Amino acid sequence: MTETPTSVATSLRSIESELRATVDTIAQHDLDSFADALSKADRVFVYGAGRSGLALQMTAMRLMHLGLTVHVVGETTTPAAGPGDVLLTASGSGTTASIVRAAETAKSAGSLVVAITTATDSPLGQLSAEVLVVPAAAKLDRSGTASAQYAGSLFEQTVVLLGDALFDALWKRSGLTADDIWPRHANLE
Repeated sequence: MTETPTSVATSLRSIESELRATVDTIAQHDLDSFADALSKADRVFVYGAGRSGLALQMTAMRLMHLGLTVHVVGETTTPAAGPGDVLLTASGSGTTASIVRAAETAKSAGSLVVAITTATDSPLGQLSAEVLVVPAAAKLDRSGTASAQYAGSLFEQTVVLLGDALFDALWKRSGLTADDIWPRHANLE
């Protein structure tokens, strides 16, 4: 099979290479403190916009499967956050106005704010007790320097992987089996 420069297989390999390099960089950080914050929370609230928000919704689902009380900010049944709660956010730029406002509100209500971002010195990064910095292009970076992919794709893909890694670590720490958590899967699909 001969691959053309624009084949899907070529793109897949390029994306895999970028993800591998990003994961290798992130894995050098203290990710367990991030997991600890989630596991100790009374309730976990997740908030991101666009594709980052969709990625965090996937994380919210898995954390719920573990038995954590999880809410997606903006849903009609989301209660007020308060002391003992954690707001898990994702914003590539760390400047998304609605997410920064939510972080400010959560922090003033006594909640812990944790963030996944490309910019530790951003407003969101400054409001957060824990920050996971993803070495990826921000949404508006079209230079191709940090990633050959379009817009914030590498960041959003990394948010999905981080969410699954957090879930996997917390699940293994819990001692629960797959059969133990299966009854929490949605049955009204």
